[in-house]
Amino acid sequence: MNKYLTILESAWQEHLAPREPNAPTVISTFAGCGGSSLGYSMAGFRELLANEWDDNAVQTFKLNFPDVPVIQGDIAKLTVEQVLELTGLQPGELDVFDGSPPCQGFSTAGKRVMDDPRNQLFREYVRLLRGLQPKVFVMENVSGMVKGKMKLIFADILRELKASGYKVSARLLNAMYFNVPQSRQRLIFIGVREDLGIEPSHPKAESRPFTFRDACFDIRGNNPEDRMLGQLLQKVAKVQPDKWGTDHSKYRSIKGNIASAIGTKWAGWDGVCMTIIKSEIATCGTIHPDRERYISIPEAKRIFSFPDQFQFLGDREQAIMRMGNSVPPLFMRSIAKHIRHEILGS
Repeated sequence: MNKYLTILESAWQEHLAPREPNAPTVISTFAGCGGSSLGYSMAGFRELLANEWDDNAVQTFKLNFPDVPVIQGDIAKLTVEQVLELTGLQPGELDVFDGSPPCQGFSTAGKRVMDDPRNQLFREYVRLLRGLQPKVFVMENVSGMVKGKMKLIFADILRELKASGYKVSARLLNAMYFNVPQSRQRLIFIGVREDLGIEPSHPKAESRPFTFRDACFDIRGNNPEDRMLGQLLQKVAKVQPDKWGTDHSKYRSIKGNIASAIGTKWAGWDGVCMTIIKSEIATCGTIHPDRERYISIPEAKRIFSFPDQFQFLGDREQAIMRMGNSVPPLFMRSIAKHIRHEILGS
């Protein structure tokens, strides 16, 4: 077993291990299928409650975390009183409050609309934060929040978090330096309650970037459920340079235009996968280095650092969407371990 798979299997065993009596606690909002939750579990946390509205994500979460209570529904309807009653907590007792408010309005992959209503979901996160008063909070979002016109919303979010009674630090971190074989830059907010007298901090890089070969060397052969390349991309594959992204001139010479070219990515065996997005439409998607098909679900799981044992429900489209909306588990594991030892441990 190579280094990456050894790390992934070891982390999975940490997830399966019994919790220590004094294990730190976490509540997850916008929990998705459980990428962040798995990371916290790998770091030895005990999750008390999760909230998510999407049905497929909730069912996938329940399948993989049968012992974690899930409230399915709109976070705007979730009250502080409900959370306290279900968990048996008093305000101030929770160790970590986690959440990744939807990021489509900020993403550089989208239109980046200032008044996108999804940009305001962080206010529901802040409402619960102020009611629960955890020792630490972690909020994750896309790097686009600190770029261009979106900086105004970033400043608003930072102001609201600090006004909630926390010392706050926000930093761009790339998952590829935390044992994830994918370049995935995210903005990580970490806040520490002011009365604790501890400065918030972020983990330092842990690893060199792992390549596609490191992650998927042992997954070979085509399966019936794989998404094969259509005739157009089979032609492009013969002239496409070995680089992430699509050569527009080559693509245009075959198709006649470059529609969908920006969403068509060509993985290389010895390169690091760039950010894999949550949707595969038209010819868009990440293409396997052998250039006969798109990456498979087992390969996507490895690239996102979901262990092989983690199960997804539904079809390929749903599985890719669940992963694309997730925080890679090994990335959150590093953040959670840092918080456990360097902040809560203080």
